[in-house]
Amino acid sequence: MSIQRVRRHLARAAVHCELVVMAAVVVYPLVWVVGASFGPDKGLANASAIPAGATLDNYRELLTGTDYPRWYLNSLIVATANAVLSVVLSAFNAYVFSRLRFRGRSAGLLVMLVLQVFPSFLTAIAVYMLFLNLGLLDSLVGLVVVSVAAQLPYNTWLLKGYMDNISTSFDEAALMDGASRLQVFRIIILPLTKPMLTFVAITQFAVPWMDFVLPQLLISSPEKKTIAIGLFAMVNDATRNDFTLFAAGAVLVTVPITILYIVLQRYLISGLTVGGEKG
Repeated sequence: MSIQRVRRHLARAAVHCELVVMAAVVVYPLVWVVGASFGPDKGLANASAIPAGATLDNYRELLTGTDYPRWYLNSLIVATANAVLSVVLSAFNAYVFSRLRFRGRSAGLLVMLVLQVFPSFLTAIAVYMLFLNLGLLDSLVGLVVVSVAAQLPYNTWLLKGYMDNISTSFDEAALMDGASRLQVFRIIILPLTKPMLTFVAITQFAVPWMDFVLPQLLISSPEKKTIAIGLFAMVNDATRNDFTLFAAGAVLVTVPITILYIVLQRYLISGLTVGGEKG
């Protein structure tokens, strides 16, 4: 066997070893949390990836003996509303900045770009005072408003960059045929931007789904808690020892995100090569 062949085999073996190690680092914590959710004991010390006497009691207690279903519904409402509004508003904004030319356009784009430099938690106190004056504290509507507003500049830039790569000849041909700007946007631009719109929808569902900082700041009523606040209370209370309940809740949190990726996966890759010219 030649030296070059030996080197190729060693390099391939090294790559495989690295992949195995990285897979173990990523997968093992997930397996451990899933195993802990079936553990018969409540404490962290007795949790393991392969529990002895696995049971569904943690899931039963979580769904029937706690407010977890209410937390789940609250988070689902906020995340779904945030995804829908973010897609609609970002798409409209991106179309305006990509296709229209008007005074203040460059300044508006620059302002949105600068806003992304500052982390959203820096505005937490200002948001709290604003919502206090507007009566939006302790409200799911307030959570939706702040979630949409926080990501709107980034999503607008993201979609604008994608729309800039779509030929303006589609717009010109449609306008010459008598279509309005709204029809061009709805019939031509939206279908061509479906992959990026899907990406925005998934990310804007996932961001508030497990957000902790803003709900902890803005929500105070027990019936309006989100999943993140409720699960945190299970492991933060010194008088309780509900780690396996926490693990069960964490497993159920992954269900909507997993379903979204499975259902919308084809849209993430479809349309990327769509193009053409009207002849």
